[in-house]
Amino acid sequence: MRNYIFGYARVSTEQQSLDRQIDLLKKYGVDIIYSEKMTGTKKNRPELSKLIDRMTQGDTIVIESLSRLGRSTKDLIELTELFQSKGVNLVSLKESIDTNSSTGKLLFTLMSALAQFERDVIAERTREGLRAARARGRSGGRPKTNPDAIQKALKLYHTKQYSLKEIEELTGVKKDTLYRNLKKIPKS
Repeated sequence: MRNYIFGYARVSTEQQSLDRQIDLLKKYGVDIIYSEKMTGTKKNRPELSKLIDRMTQGDTIVIESLSRLGRSTKDLIELTELFQSKGVNLVSLKESIDTNSSTGKLLFTLMSALAQFERDVIAERTREGLRAARARGRSGGRPKTNPDAIQKALKLYHTKQYSLKEIEELTGVKKDTLYRNLKKIPKS
């Protein structure tokens, strides 16, 4: 059975171009390229899923950069662990990582650990900041929408004479807030 070198390219918006990434992948010598235009924050990335379904032991996946593959450090680690469990090699051109080499494995492990450390420090600072704010009588989160504005928005909605955009412009109540409050109204 033949081993393949797959390429994966992704940009976050339709306006962005995949050309640079695809050129780099072709220059590397990939056999098949999977590409998509969608934000990396979405867990369901159809082309990445197709690639994962197709890969087999001994294959290689080449990416331009780690940021093109993972939504977060956790996601990136999970994907590389999946690749490793299936016997698939990962190559990141920008970071010069090749998980088939001992140096590449070490570098990836160190980068993952540092990225995780950074996330943990940010989370810890956020928690400390929230505790300090609460100690001073402040609470975090979004500011509460004025109940009178919500009531006005609900009345406008029930007249069926205004679009959601018009209701938001007139009251300042966002669509999600309006829908959340509509669900609270008992059905008769």
